[in-house]
Amino acid sequence: MKWNFYEDPNVFYEKTENLLYLNEDKNSLFLGIINQIKAGRYEHYYLALAEEGDEVLAAALMTPPHPLQLIVFTEFPDLDFELVRVLKQRDIGVSGVIGDKETVQSFADFWVAETGQTIELHMDEGLYRIDAVVKGLERSPGTWRVANKKDADLLAEWFLQFEKDAGTGASSQKEAGAKIDKFLDDKEVYIWEVDGETVSCMKKSRPSRNGITVSFVFTPQEHRRKGYARTLVAEVTEELLLEFDFVMLYTDLKNPTSNKIYSEIGYEKIANPVHLRFQSQDDKIQLIK
Repeated sequence: MKWNFYEDPNVFYEKTENLLYLNEDKNSLFLGIINQIKAGRYEHYYLALAEEGDEVLAAALMTPPHPLQLIVFTEFPDLDFELVRVLKQRDIGVSGVIGDKETVQSFADFWVAETGQTIELHMDEGLYRIDAVVKGLERSPGTWRVANKKDADLLAEWFLQFEKDAGTGASSQKEAGAKIDKFLDDKEVYIWEVDGETVSCMKKSRPSRNGITVSFVFTPQEHRRKGYARTLVAEVTEELLLEFDFVMLYTDLKNPTSNKIYSEIGYEKIANPVHLRFQSQDDKIQLIK
């Protein structure tokens, strides 16, 4: 068994496509990032496959400073250890790892043994899927629309607050503005308006062959507990299901409110991935998104 690195994302995709689509919903994040790499949205990335002859045993990708993603298709002795070894040989730093609990914990154990770092559970996540929105949901007042450039400044501020609340990153004002501009160019952001005031937002991202993901669901403090986010997510999800077979989203399982809201809409938890971060001995946590 050998870990091979690939510079061409198209070759990497061809070798993993059939395996990943056996569980398209659970592998939606991995598939989505591969597609974004193929589309040129990441300048720096690492792609690697564990291969035994013609068989692909596992796949790993990373877009620094984001965490490593690791999927094991076929168990093989020392697979995790060998990945750690080749990453160290290539002097590739890893800020964290995300994926199936057992898989990422095994990798993390080998990583910290090799580096002397420690493991921090950054997020215990719920991966949810929906195929149809529950009928008869109570609807909040207002309407949704696709966001445009006039919404950019407000959405950039909300994005920074969203990152802070979720603990998913710490973008600068300039970085947040650039991300929002890209989201708006791609028409990915939706907002909820009440009497002309924008009160909530969400976005779609990472489409795969049959599914798409919902993210950046945010309502500022002064507009919370009024059902705006639930109604926005429900109505846009229904719209997305006209084009896709299913919609996915990730939640922080420590937030019972959001998990309850999504369940009420019709989202069902199908997996419980975790996001582990690696912490150096000097207690300086490397923040990842």
